[in-house]
Amino acid sequence: MIRAANRPCTLVVCRGCCCGNPRKYPGTDHAWQMERLRAEAAASGGRFEVRTADCLGPCDQANVIVVQPSTAGRRAGGRATWIGFALDDDCTDDVLRWAADGGPGVAEPSATLALQFIRPPRETGVRARR
Repeated sequence: MIRAANRPCTLVVCRGCCCGNPRKYPGTDHAWQMERLRAEAAASGGRFEVRTADCLGPCDQANVIVVQPSTAGRRAGGRATWIGFALDDDCTDDVLRWAADGGPGVAEPSATLALQFIRPPRETGVRARR
C-alpha cells in the first residue's frame, strides 16, 4: 500500500463509454496507448503510476486523462489536471514526459500539452481501478 506521504503522480485514464472506444475513434490504437502508459509507469521506478476509470464524464472531449499530483506536487500547489483529446502518440509522449518529470506542482507541462487542458466536470462519482 502506498502511503499518502509518498504517493506518486498518477495518471487516471478514462476507459468508459467513449474514451478508449475504437468505434468512436477508429484512428487511435487505444490498447497500444494503455500498454504504453502502463509500461512506462512500470519502468519509472515508482515516479508515477497509471489507473483506469470507467467514465470521467466529459465524453465530448474523449480520450480523457487526469494527471493527479504526487504528494510533493500537491504540497507545492499542484492540482489534478484534466487533459482532453488524448488521442495520438504526441500527446501520450507529452503526458508521459510530464508524469516522469513529476507532474503538477513539480514540473511544467509542455506548451502543446497545456493547450489540451480541459475543465473537469462538476460532479465526480468516478470509481478508479488498476
